[in-house]
Amino acid sequence: MNRFPAEWEKQSAVLIAWPHKTGDFSNRLESVEQTYSIIADTITQYQRLIIVCRDDIHQQHIQNLVSKHDAIDFIHATVNDIWVRDTVFLSVEKDGAISHLNFLFNGWGEKYQHQNDNALNHKLLNAKPFKGKAHKDIDFILEGGSVESDGINTILTTKQCLLNPNRNKGLSQAEIEQQLLENLGAKRVLWLDQENLSGDDTDAHIDTLARFCSATTIAYTSCNDEDDMHYTSLKYMERQLQDFRTPDGDPYHLVALPLPQPIFDEEGQQLPANYSNFLIINHAVLVPAYGDPQDKVALERVGECFPQHEIIPIPCHPLVHQYGSLHCMTMQFPEGILSPIA
Repeated sequence: MNRFPAEWEKQSAVLIAWPHKTGDFSNRLESVEQTYSIIADTITQYQRLIIVCRDDIHQQHIQNLVSKHDAIDFIHATVNDIWVRDTVFLSVEKDGAISHLNFLFNGWGEKYQHQNDNALNHKLLNAKPFKGKAHKDIDFILEGGSVESDGINTILTTKQCLLNPNRNKGLSQAEIEQQLLENLGAKRVLWLDQENLSGDDTDAHIDTLARFCSATTIAYTSCNDEDDMHYTSLKYMERQLQDFRTPDGDPYHLVALPLPQPIFDEEGQQLPANYSNFLIINHAVLVPAYGDPQDKVALERVGECFPQHEIIPIPCHPLVHQYGSLHCMTMQFPEGILSPIA
């Protein structure tokens, strides 16, 4: 039986895809690369980093921007988008061995070009450190940012994403749930009925809304400002989370993360800035920061969830201009793929 490890379990590496001047961030590439450099230099203090980049020229450019080269593996591949949380393998553990699940990716419901992204995992299989590792192609559309695991037997997700007919049209909720149970080895699925944050084009990915911090703790995006456009929907989500029970029948310990002040793009569209999009790595948690007074509150509350981890703010204002943040642009892999840094 498969088991979908929780993010706080021991990891061997994190993968990112470095933005390119031909990509969506071309109009603010310098500021985005500054954020990427901070993320790369932070992760490599704790574990290995895999960077997907275009070619030798792109790799050399990146090496000039990062510091700890001996902790980085480069893989050359073309991507449509840098949001690897949704395009790269989900890793499951079975009998102590790691296997990579290659789900289909359709550009978040046919919204964007996705041919290169859907083909990325097969390119990874030809490169170190994935070569020779067990993998399975699965005829089911699923993005990593749409599912949260408690590492035991529970998956947390949203109806708005997984039941959207732009993903697996024709499948019922029961059939979609069965796919999650079989492939990810879970015994139950907690479904949130929750609309997306303003500007989120993923149809309400769970990693912008609610995150397992332990098998009994969930941190979630909250709002107490009645004048905020998200107030009603996030209060509804809060009530749903309060009604959820652990497998032992107890309420979850819930930790509310505030919303930062609204951030808008050049066209006046509000962007989906939030603090739930944090990344857990070995001995540290990287938390989005936006130069906002609520940054401090969010860092303290995430720190309460991870008292044994260092809590590190990462400037993510440039990233949200393409509707994602820190968790969306990273994918961690469990222990067993790469040897740890000495």
